[in-house]
Amino acid sequence: MLAIIGGRGMTELANLHITHRQVMRTPYGEPSGAFLFGMLNQHQVIFLARHGYGHTIPPHLVNYRANLWALREQGVSNVISIATVGGIRADLTPGVIAVPDQIIDYTHGRDATFYDTRDAVYINANFALPFCPELRTRILQSAALVHHPARDGGVYAATQGPRLDSIAEINRFERDGADMVGMTGMPETALAMELQLKYAILAVVVNHAAGRGNNQQGVNMEQVNVTAVAAMERVRSILECVVSCDGN
Repeated sequence: MLAIIGGRGMTELANLHITHRQVMRTPYGEPSGAFLFGMLNQHQVIFLARHGYGHTIPPHLVNYRANLWALREQGVSNVISIATVGGIRADLTPGVIAVPDQIIDYTHGRDATFYDTRDAVYINANFALPFCPELRTRILQSAALVHHPARDGGVYAATQGPRLDSIAEINRFERDGADMVGMTGMPETALAMELQLKYAILAVVVNHAAGRGNNQQGVNMEQVNVTAVAAMERVRSILECVVSCDGN
């Protein structure tokens, strides 16, 4: 089964025919909200709003462990994260959709592993390829089929938030090799790997990063929200196509 985790601009999946809602409990606390079970293009999916259905949970307080654990317990094997990002690379302008293939973690203080006790044998997750190549390919192919092509690849810089980044920080991320910046990619990506979930990010560029493009004085959040909402129609079309591909 496929799960979709929505971020900014997607606190609900408008084209999802909801069959029921279910509140979950996990050993790690409560997920961000009730799971929405439903049909998307005649395929069963689960939707969860990462920041809550009122967008009230900031990135550093999201219970990533509970979200992913509960999804796995419901039989989910594939997870697509919808994430808004700032574009660092010149071609990643507002409105562009990208499917990153690498990630750099700048977060701190988040619950970043399920192996946080001494009473269980732990594994060292092989994080060389953080995102599932098969799922990334499905997203890219689907985007092309519905005529909303996405950029293939890119390095996602995961920052702590909830504040935005300084120009100096963005310059640092660029020197480190980052192409885009967001606040929710970690530890979600690593936790999904620990649970052996196939996981990929569908990133929507909603602004130039600080000091880039028209954001020489900082990011205009009102414009960010407008861009995010406008882009989600294309994202929904891509998702409808993804669920119809083999492997779901």
